Formats: sequence, structure tokens, C-alpha cells
Amino acid sequence: MTTEFDMAVGEDTADALASDRERNHDMYSPVMQLVTLVATGGILAYAGFLLNPSNRGDVLPYSIVIIAETVLIFHALMAMWIIISGMRGTRPFSYHFARQHMFDPVVIETTCAEPEDPSQWPIMFSGRQADVDILITVYGEPVPVIERTVQAALEVRGLHSTYILDDGDSDEVRDLASRLGCHYIRRLTHTGAKAGNVNNALTVAKSEFFIILDADFVPRANLIEETLPFMVDDRVAFVQTPQTYGNMHNVLSRGAGYMQTMFYRYIQTGRNQFNAAFCVGTNVMFRRSAVLEIGGMYTGSKSEDVWTSLMLHENGWRSVYTPITVAIGDAPETIEAYSKQQLRWATGGFEILFTHNLFSPRHRLTSSQRLMYFVTATFYLLGITPGLLMTVPLLEIFFDLHPMNLSVTWWQWLLFYGGFYIMQIVLASVVLGRFRWEVMVLSVCSFPIYAKALFNALVGIDQAWSVTGATRRRRGAAFNYMIPQVLIFVAVVLALATSIWRDVRLGFLNIATVWLTVNCIALIAFLWIGVQESIRAGRSVAPAAAGARVDQPAPRRGVTFVPVLDRSQIEDARDSIGTVASTGDPSSIEWPDTPAVAQPMARGKRAPRSSRLPRRGETP
Repeated sequence: MTTEFDMAVGEDTADALASDRERNHDMYSPVMQLVTLVATGGILAYAGFLLNPSNRGDVLPYSIVIIAETVLIFHALMAMWIIISGMRGTRPFSYHFARQHMFDPVVIETTCAEPEDPSQWPIMFSGRQADVDILITVYGEPVPVIERTVQAALEVRGLHSTYILDDGDSDEVRDLASRLGCHYIRRLTHTGAKAGNVNNALTVAKSEFFIILDADFVPRANLIEETLPFMVDDRVAFVQTPQTYGNMHNVLSRGAGYMQTMFYRYIQTGRNQFNAAFCVGTNVMFRRSAVLEIGGMYTGSKSEDVWTSLMLHENGWRSVYTPITVAIGDAPETIEAYSKQQLRWATGGFEILFTHNLFSPRHRLTSSQRLMYFVTATFYLLGITPGLLMTVPLLEIFFDLHPMNLSVTWWQWLLFYGGFYIMQIVLASVVLGRFRWEVMVLSVCSFPIYAKALFNALVGIDQAWSVTGATRRRRGAAFNYMIPQVLIFVAVVLALATSIWRDVRLGFLNIATVWLTVNCIALIAFLWIGVQESIRAGRSVAPAAAGARVDQPAPRRGVTFVPVLDRSQIEDARDSIGTVASTGDPSSIEWPDTPAVAQPMARGKRAPRSSRLPRRGETP
């Protein structure tokens, strides 16, 4: 059976590119611009309504509303500003010139051994041939998923090398690499998580540019030609592309996938105007010399992507985001996978908020970059606000505490709430093409995940790494990650029953009853997702136990095991090539044949800022 994923990946690249460009051309249609402006007006009107002293109610619920709505209003205004800023974005002439001359027919005919194979075409870049590595990070994903990605990576247009970076120590993956004909790297230790895996690979993969792909993201043939031309500007450290999902076959994967649409279509595009687009960990091309300049990929956090972006921006490098889809991946398909993914992302953002003072003068960022990274660091507070707001009607029903003055009429509520919330829904519907109730449900009911991430970041708890795609389908596993929602649902149902009983007696519909009904419907929908998942898990046939795993003491013939690179060697190498690295040219450093095994440097042990290379353009 052909799935939506297969159709997305198998779509002819020219047709896919034309579809992408047509969609991106219509991103800022007159309707989109009008809705954005009206939504901005609704945000400002709602803020004025809340802050009007005459509308203030009891202290506790009013304070909760003000805290929650302040977060919502701030991020809504920032989103509107970023969206409007993105309307100015255009690609420079240098990009189009570099792309036009990337594949020279004369060079292909005279130097290419297999000119009929596009993956063997020499890549011309700034009048010379460029080298590109594709690094596929693997950590326990199913072998068929990895094979799908590797096969597509080998077929990407332009001469390149493909590496499997296996942090799962799988002999099956090793055999897969041998069968498909790509490079394979396995570490002796697994420190530094994904960032450590990439840093280790950089001791072997020494091309001028490298692309990182997660194991479940299948690249299209245009991967290199859509990203490399931006590198003609030697100030650009990385080029990020969207995460587009092809497994939208259940409610959860659709909701999780569409939740990212606004970010990848408008927010990242707008952040280009502030040189603040950040890496999201996959579908990204890096300049090797830029990464070496900051000592390698950042290993002090599981969210190495945004931290590495921050380090590069602090060192004066530029970033580029292009909204063209160059790879199709898997959205989370289970509550467990979704919860762990969101927990990891949110914890990384909160870590920046609590451990990295973005407004300190010692961090060399522009004022716009500081603000953009502050938006990133506080973004997941948005996910906590629905949980805070759910407590407000409970306080009103059980303790008779009202957030707003009772003199506020129903039409005032409708006018100002509608101007804010309804316009946000309309804006999201314009972005997504239509109203997506799955996105609404996940946005409202995911607050326990983000509250846990906030706690983890505050106390410094490290979260175990988890594969993003579908995890093992254990019966009842979904509800292990939904206990807070179940408890809140019970409280909401009790409050709703009490509120309805009171409204019937008084002959008056309380606004709390309306909000409790909305919350109850959202929670029922979320819990139903868990019920459906449990039913599917119960129907699936568990695979027979394969027995205990037997580790191979030595690699097979033709397979290279590469130990972890001592981070101090990266620092020393960076210092030794300071002038070369600062120009953006490829590093000529040769790593030792037997690099020492050592722990990557923790965040607290990073070299002091004064020991880093000078900002690009400054005199040492």
C-alpha cells in the first residue's frame, strides 16, 4: 500500500520544487497580510481590556490571568512582528549565480566517470570543486527507516560522501552500510549525545561542508543545490531547511506535524531579517570551519541545535533559513514519542533562559538577536498557559473567586476575547489551509509536558534521549504519559457538573460554565487519542523475543571504529588555524590517527570568552 509518506518522498523533485515555490510565493498573500494586521489589532485591544483597572476582579484569579495572558500577548505580538518582517525577504543575486553554475556540463562530461548519474556530478562552487558530506545520525531507529534515508542520501545530486553515524551500536546497521556502499562510524563511548556523535564524525568526515540528517528524514535529490549556494557568502555558518512530515496518518502525527507549520513557514523565514534563524538539528548544512571555530557542536545540552546556533551567532557568524522542503520525515505517532520530543525541545529552550543571560553585554549579539533568542527561550511558556487558565474557572466554581469585575457584560467578553482568540484561530487556519482541531487539542492539553520541562531546567535534570518516531506500542503506555491530564479532567468534570447545577438553579449562564465546557471537550479529545492508541497497541501482534544481544568484540572487515575526539584537541586545532577559520575557508587541519578518548567538555568547563577567536571583522 502506498502511504502519504511514500508519495511525498517519491514526488518528482522538479514537481515538488515547483509546488514549494508556488506555495512560498503565496505565503504573504493579501488575505494573509490582512488577517495578520487585524489579529495584531485584536491583540492590542485585548491587552487594553485586561489591564483596565475597572475590569479587575479578585486578586488570585486575576493574577493568574494576567500572568498567562501576558505570555500569550507577548508571543503573539512577536509572532506578528516576525511574520511582517519576513515579507521583505529575498534571495541575493549571489545565490542565483552560484546555483546556476553549480553543475557545469563541460566539467561533468570531461571529469565525471559516470555522467549519467547525477550523484556523481562534480559540484562547482566559487570557481572550484566543493566537497560535501552527508551525516546521518542513528540511535536505535528501525533498520528499514535508516535504509530508506541512506538510499535517498546516496542519490542526492552532486558528488558527496554519505556517512552513517551509529550511536546505537547496531551490527544490522553496520551490515546495511556495507551493503549500500556508504561510510559507517561507530563510537567507543556515547558522551555528548547527538552533538558528540557529530563531533566524533568530524574527525573522519573532513569535507568543507557537511549536512546533518536524522535517520527518519529522507532527503530529496535537491538537498545540496538548495542549500550550498547560500554558502557563497563566507559569513554564513549554516543553512537550515524545514522539517516536513509525511506520516500524517493518525490524529497525533497530524497535530504534531501541523503544529510546526507556522514556525517553519513564517517564523524562521522572518528571523532571517534579524540574523537569528536557528538550527533545528536536521536538514541543515554547516560550514565545517565555522563549527570548528566554536569548538564543535555544543555538547552541554540535548538541544544541541539551538545552542550551537547561539554560539555561532555570538561569534559573528550568519545563518540562513530557506523554506524549500529538501527532506521528508516522521512526526511522532504515539503519546510517548510526542511527549518526549516536546520535553526535550522545551527543556533546551528553558536551559537558555536560566543559564545564559542573553542580555549580558559579554554575549556578543545584536539587540535584535537577543530579543529573538529570548523569544525562543520563553516560547514553551506558551504551552504552560492553558494549564494556568484551566484553574481560573475552578477557582470561580469552588471558591467564588472571579478573575474579572462582575460588571463586565457578556458582549464585552465576546468582543475582546473574540478579537484575540478567534483571530488567532483564523490566522492559524489561513496558515494551515483550514482549521485543524488536532493542533488545538495538542496545544491546550500539552501543558504538563512543558511544566515538567520548566522544572527540569530549573533543577538541572537531564532528560534521557528518545527516538522521535513511533516507539514500541505497549498497551496502556499512552496513559502513563497522560496522568496529569486525567486528573485535571476529573476536576473539570466535577466543576462543570457543579456549575451547570448552579446555573440551572439561578437561571443564569455563567461564563465559567462556558470555559469548563471548552476545556472538557479538549481534554476528552486528547484522552480519546490515548484510548485509540491503546486499542491499536492491543491489536498489534508483539514480535517474538529475539533473545539476548551478543556484542561483537571487533569490527568486521572494511568497517572503521572511530573513538571519541577529545574536545581539547578541537580547541587546540581551532586556535592553530585561527586565521584560516576566520575567513570561512575550509580547515586544512589533519586530526591524529588515534585521537584520545575523553569526555566532551561540559558547559561549565567551556573556555572563557576571552580565549575565543575575535568576532568576525575584528582585529585580534
